[in-house]
Amino acid sequence: MSVYENVFTQVQIRPTSPEEGVGDSSHQRERIGGTTFSYLLGFIGNAKIGPVYLGTLGVFSLISGFFAFEIIGLNMLASVHWNPIQFVRQLPWLALEPPKAEYGLKILPPLAEGGWWLIAGFFLTVSVLLWWVRMYRRATTLGLGTHAAWAFASAIWLYLVLGFIRPLLMGHWSEAVPFGIFPHLDWTAAFSLRYGNLFYNPFHMLSIAFLYGSALLFAMHGATILSVGRYGGEREVEQILYRGTASERAALFWRWTMGFNATMESIHRWAWWFAVLTPLTGGIGILLTGTVVDNWYLWGVQHGIAPSYPHVFPPIVDPAVSGAPQ
Repeated sequence: MSVYENVFTQVQIRPTSPEEGVGDSSHQRERIGGTTFSYLLGFIGNAKIGPVYLGTLGVFSLISGFFAFEIIGLNMLASVHWNPIQFVRQLPWLALEPPKAEYGLKILPPLAEGGWWLIAGFFLTVSVLLWWVRMYRRATTLGLGTHAAWAFASAIWLYLVLGFIRPLLMGHWSEAVPFGIFPHLDWTAAFSLRYGNLFYNPFHMLSIAFLYGSALLFAMHGATILSVGRYGGEREVEQILYRGTASERAALFWRWTMGFNATMESIHRWAWWFAVLTPLTGGIGILLTGTVVDNWYLWGVQHGIAPSYPHVFPPIVDPAVSGAPQ
């Protein structure tokens, strides 16, 4: 008799040898690298860690990312006069700001006035792009589809629009986002106010719709799989290859509750598209802001999306005009 085990139980599965997944005769090969188990991770998911493969691209990506992290961190530490206590206390508010508008697109302004921001951004971008190439090459080497790499590319698109492409089109680096927790949130609020409320940007609307749609799809999918965990539903690859009672019950549940059938395969396509379109449409909206549309509220009024300002006060008459009341 099988025992019902899933994420809600207190029992952690510790096999004598790590599970290597469903075998495929066309790609049989010895697994490289070791595995270990984490007791703490076992509380929220699979306790197994590994095997991990970095390769040359992965190593250089981590080194480049480390340089960016150190540059940002040391500049923040310098801003509080190298006081570690104040650094920890004020960390959410500390920032590494981009160059001022007066420097335009200068490749290397003074280090203390945006130069460090450019250097950190360079290393961070190199790190992200190297990691993307690594993901793509790992997928093709293992005979997988490149869906994960292209999903990551969608996020990289938004990152490049915010910190590189749009500042280039605007003519100065000061339009880019600062490095920091609250400072980048402050930048977002100021950006929306400066360009007439980003909520009236139709691509921002689409991005938010896909964002909330992703949250809904992922939550419902995760809950459905947990619901059929007692039938082995969490082993989705096996359920796709060898259709079992878990996938059939999950499909029946979706038909009864949602009115259509999201299969073990199709739910991931739905979720992939919703997730990818979130930063893709968001990046388009950011790219159009300030370059094509200067005020999204007035654009919304012009296109019937937003109401015009109410006429609360009577029109102001210029006293210099003849016939105006003195």
